[in-house]
Amino acid sequence: MAVTQRRGRRAMMTPEELDSYLAERRTCRVATVAADGRPHVSPLWFGWHGGSLWLYSLTRSRRWAQLLRDPRVAVVIDDGHDYGELRGVELTGAVEVVGEAPRTGEPCPELDTPERLFAAKYFGLSAMPYDGRHAWLRLTPETISSWDFRKLGLPG
Repeated sequence: MAVTQRRGRRAMMTPEELDSYLAERRTCRVATVAADGRPHVSPLWFGWHGGSLWLYSLTRSRRWAQLLRDPRVAVVIDDGHDYGELRGVELTGAVEVVGEAPRTGEPCPELDTPERLFAAKYFGLSAMPYDGRHAWLRLTPETISSWDFRKLGLPG
């Protein structure tokens, strides 16, 4: 499936900038849809690998229950303080569960690299610690919108 990138070209991130940005950032905001149609947004740690966003979610959470019922999601990662510093990414699509849920460390080659990267990024470890309460969701985005207002050269 081809990813559609949207946003004004002048302020859009290049694919290399996007990869670097998503590798560096630590927290995303995940928007899900409740059974009654209301949105629910929650913060979550994530990893970026192979063109997919890897979300490590509690399996006994409102977010998890909503995503099992309706896997559609929108995720935003952003930063900046002043208008001319704002930058970020919005990814949309459907998530899928990868590996066992909850995750206890059963072999799953598909998770080898995402777990190694996640363990280093958040725990400073070379291997993933498992608590039997979390599991992996993979978002391979259908659309990616990015912005980097630093490129606009606005007066500070």
